[in-house]
Amino acid sequence: MTKIDIYELVTNRIIEKLEEGVIPWRKPWSNANAVNWLTQKPYRGINTMLLDSGEYATFKQINDAGGRIKKGEPGHIVVFWKWLEKENEEGKTEKIPFLRYYKVWEINTQVERLKSKKGQQTFEHNPIERAEGVIAGYINSPDYTFRSGQAVYYPLLDKINCPPMKDFEIAEEFYCTMFHEMVHSTGHKSRLARPGVTAQGVAFGSETYSKEELVAELGASMLCGVAGIDNHTIENSASYINSWLRELKNDHKLIVQAGAQAQKAADYILGVKFEQ
Repeated sequence: MTKIDIYELVTNRIIEKLEEGVIPWRKPWSNANAVNWLTQKPYRGINTMLLDSGEYATFKQINDAGGRIKKGEPGHIVVFWKWLEKENEEGKTEKIPFLRYYKVWEINTQVERLKSKKGQQTFEHNPIERAEGVIAGYINSPDYTFRSGQAVYYPLLDKINCPPMKDFEIAEEFYCTMFHEMVHSTGHKSRLARPGVTAQGVAFGSETYSKEELVAELGASMLCGVAGIDNHTIENSASYINSWLRELKNDHKLIVQAGAQAQKAADYILGVKFEQ
């Protein structure tokens, strides 16, 4: 099977999964959640996007436990809904949602005198040779770091951070996550110069941002296909893609459009000339 056949096969399988309905997207690495330091309960809803992984506490929780916020450390916003009761024109009581917020600080990096309550879960894996070959074969690649908590590509620094393999219950998900960030990095101005990476001030959830996420995850799925590990990652990839398609009004034609850019990115990483 040629590389282009693999690309088409993976794209078609993702479309099939989207049509079937897919499982909710998950972060496949451990030590990824933002949690309340005192209760160890994970934050939910939009707060999962407002907070990086870590343990957070309110000013009162920190003070009560004998901690101290480091000088100059800014608080992070956590939002929640509070229900207010109000009497309507008919004399009936209605509950009205009211958005509130409070601030928290990450106790491992922003606070002194407090200790982590979070246990670290790790897994033992052997590297997958073909997938390692994809990473090693990326010529003109960005710098890599492997710190727990966050998978991200920094365009200004031209650097990728991926949680280490030991944080993933399934080794194949490590490579899919790494491939996702590698595809993002192909959009750098020194490589393929995609607007989703090069444009300044691209807002989270915007059309440009959402399309770049489609390219990155489709490209990662294609690289997983080349590495022979797509069976282990396809459902999570499809559900992640579905989450961004909802932002783009479920236009499945965008899969085909993003697929062309994803193929170009995958070819760049694999060091072969882009095939029309």
